[in-house]
Amino acid sequence: MAQRTVTVASASGLHARPAKLFVQAAMKAEVPVTIRAGEKTVPAKSMLGVLSLGAVHGTEVTLEADGPGAEEALDTLAALLSRDLDAEDPAHA
Repeated sequence: MAQRTVTVASASGLHARPAKLFVQAAMKAEVPVTIRAGEKTVPAKSMLGVLSLGAVHGTEVTLEADGPGAEEALDTLAALLSRDLDAEDPAHA
């Protein structure tokens, strides 16, 4: 199983717009991806699940996926979480 640990960079954490962008990117992945914060693990494609993690700026989360394309999916999602999505222009995100 492929795994990445990344620190949430968005100023508001995984709430509102950053969570929406993350879930949209996860939906494009061809493999199931989970995201874990602390002891709680949820599907990365679930907006309610991602919001329920309560991940704030600086929270360390772990992404996991298995199957063909898992490494690429995790690279894409980890790169997204490591950017401050709140500070980016919505037209370029």
